[in-house]
Amino acid sequence: MTKPLSGKVALVTGGSRGIGAAIARRLAEDGADIAISYAVSADKAEAVVKELKAKGVRALAFKADQADPAQVESLVKQVAERFGGLDILINSAGVFVTGEVGASANQIAGFDHQIAVNVNGVASAVRAASRLIREGGRIISIGSIVGDRTPFPGLADYSASKAAVAAYTRGWARDFGSKRITVNTIQPGPIDTDMNPASSDFAPTLTALTALGRYGRAEEVASAVAFLAGPEASYITGATLNVDGGLTA
Repeated sequence: MTKPLSGKVALVTGGSRGIGAAIARRLAEDGADIAISYAVSADKAEAVVKELKAKGVRALAFKADQADPAQVESLVKQVAERFGGLDILINSAGVFVTGEVGASANQIAGFDHQIAVNVNGVASAVRAASRLIREGGRIISIGSIVGDRTPFPGLADYSASKAAVAAYTRGWARDFGSKRITVNTIQPGPIDTDMNPASSDFAPTLTALTALGRYGRAEEVASAVAFLAGPEASYITGATLNVDGGLTA
């Protein structure tokens, strides 16, 4: 049986760990050739590439700093050149910096870096992909439920960065519509990763806020991405899908 993404090329930024790695694995299972990017951990990236190749697809890792627009543009171009095209762009790379307004002398530096990665990095990747992604392609960004609401102090900057991604998604859906390229955002809730482990001291508070009473798994986010990347989601664009266990219900 032909897999739904056979013959497709996908780039997953931040694909060396956590949600990004889970997305890369799932898209490979669905038949796509996979490029992943990483910022610092070459060993982790190569380990993921090895897993992907074992699934019978082509896979490569590329080092790129998402805060640097030139590196992001080069990344997208390299992927299209090495794989012979680009069909799916997954913007998964991101950073999480907290702090109440005025609380830290280093806050502006942290703010600038967070915006550079979470907003500018996504925008740079999409702009580069706009010249290369094939008709009928898919662009999916990983946002956060705090893009819709900010339930705790210290999240304002992070919330704003993710809200910007959702707003861009709605606008880009219009820009890409004539090429039948869909653009969507997935907003995870509490997901068990090294960035936000279910074993943390704060985890019980987040768990209690969900309708399902548990943290999510990276694979559950990846399943939502796989649906939006596949042929059955061809009429969904400009949408935001919360994968949050009912936290925002």
